[in-house]
Amino acid sequence: MDDNEISRLFELADLIFAVGRQIRPPQDHAAEMCTPVESAVMRFIDRHPGTSARAAAEATLLRSSNFSRVLRGLEDKGLVRRDLDPLDARCVRLYPTAQAHENLQRLRQAWSQTLAGIVDEPETIDLVNTTLRRIENALAARRPSGDTNDRS
Repeated sequence: MDDNEISRLFELADLIFAVGRQIRPPQDHAAEMCTPVESAVMRFIDRHPGTSARAAAEATLLRSSNFSRVLRGLEDKGLVRRDLDPLDARCVRLYPTAQAHENLQRLRQAWSQTLAGIVDEPETIDLVNTTLRRIENALAARRPSGDTNDRS
């Protein structure tokens, strides 16, 4: 890797981090506020309803003890429910609640309003979304199995 490529990749990571810090959850008191770690867990459960706690913990890079604490907090907020697996009663499946779906709709609306008018070309938005999704998937694929370096 040459210095030019290193500089471009560093700038990409730096900008992703900076933009992420600018995008805030809505201050709507009707919405249940989540910490960044809780948001990461909710994002995974919302995209993978019926997931196991283990899969969600691994995907969000949380140790099982910390994941359990986060999950209890999300249940207390009414955002996640646990159901026994109908095929294996030893397993629990995680699902977002109706309240979680309402929060997600508020978030969609707020973040869409936040970004409205910054980039108006649908092709550019699609390209950025595709690129960021590819980066996310590639980084997840590079992560060693069982790597749960906790960030909380």
